[in-house]
Amino acid sequence: MEYDPLVHEEFDTAHAVFADLRARCPVARSEAFGGFWIATRYADIRAMLDDPLEYTTTVRNVVPGASATGRRPPLHLDPPEHTPYRRAIDRALGPARVAATEPVIREHVARLLDGYVAKGGGDFVEDFGSPLPALLFADWFQLAPEQTELLWRTAQAFVKAWEAFDVAAVSRTSDVLYDLARALIAERRDHPLDPSSDPVSSLLDARDDADHSLPDEMLVGCVRQILVVGLVAPPVFLGSVAVHLARDPALQEFLRGNPQHDVAAVEEFLRLYTPYRGFARTSRSGTALGGRDIRPGEPIALAYASANRDEAVFADPDRFILNRPNVRDHLAFGRGPHRCAGMSMARAEFRIALRGLLDRTRTIELAGTVRMSGMPEVGPVYVPLRVTAA
Repeated sequence: MEYDPLVHEEFDTAHAVFADLRARCPVARSEAFGGFWIATRYADIRAMLDDPLEYTTTVRNVVPGASATGRRPPLHLDPPEHTPYRRAIDRALGPARVAATEPVIREHVARLLDGYVAKGGGDFVEDFGSPLPALLFADWFQLAPEQTELLWRTAQAFVKAWEAFDVAAVSRTSDVLYDLARALIAERRDHPLDPSSDPVSSLLDARDDADHSLPDEMLVGCVRQILVVGLVAPPVFLGSVAVHLARDPALQEFLRGNPQHDVAAVEEFLRLYTPYRGFARTSRSGTALGGRDIRPGEPIALAYASANRDEAVFADPDRFILNRPNVRDHLAFGRGPHRCAGMSMARAEFRIALRGLLDRTRTIELAGTVRMSGMPEVGPVYVPLRVTAA
């Protein structure tokens, strides 16, 4: 086995492994999770993302994969079948909707960080990185308070089940999210909201190319997919940023005094700490990739986290370089028809979170051992910090 995703990892382990694979075995084989290939070079991953006709998401779209439930568009479908769902999601994430969300993000960031800093720190993921996207999604979906609490706690349990590779627990928590999706669809059917701001109303209003409404079971799967995807990656990413800042006091100080660099800093953090190594594709007809012969239907994990540190694309790739000339070439949000629909909202969330943390603190230090996630993510799920107030 050329790649073992089950070995214990420290904060920098995965990136050292990826660098070694890029140099000597850019498309590696693993027998974990039923067997899969993992592509580590930027050029190979980008080429697959740019060719959705050959590299499909309909067979396997993530490694490991444990779904025993129905299909969840748009991720589980290829164009053109996925397009009505994606169009509906995009409509509810337009520039005006994202702009209207920013004051809400600031309120949540302020409340969470004020409490966190007042007690001198703690687990940054549990106390800030995890609740923030849940609260943001609650606003986007216009959830009731009890639905917000259910979403956050269930999403936390879902992530922990994935970390433990507990298939039964994944299934149980997924069922809760499906029930929430069904309840939201029923509510919006009875009381529709503005489709330009509410994702469920937008999906109910959508039509396919034959002017038919979207099938009920696919609508439920789509809402279930959206509920999870935006709650898994942000805590891991924000945890990585916190670790980096704690290890680099000079960068902390520079960014505190130079908020005009916040946008550029977020992009470089996204490149350095892309939280995915397990999004997957399968070749329809079989392919030769990185000197390996891959049969049709065999899962290929796309290690975005490795691609974004590929020395063939990014000079001195393990360093944080502010205003890196080609930083926007990173693949943190994917590419092609399945590029992250929520990337504009995510960028706003991360920018406001970074500024909030820097403005409220004078120092940020690690206060214990970081604990890392397992595949399909890469990054910390436990970040103990000690902070002093500004």
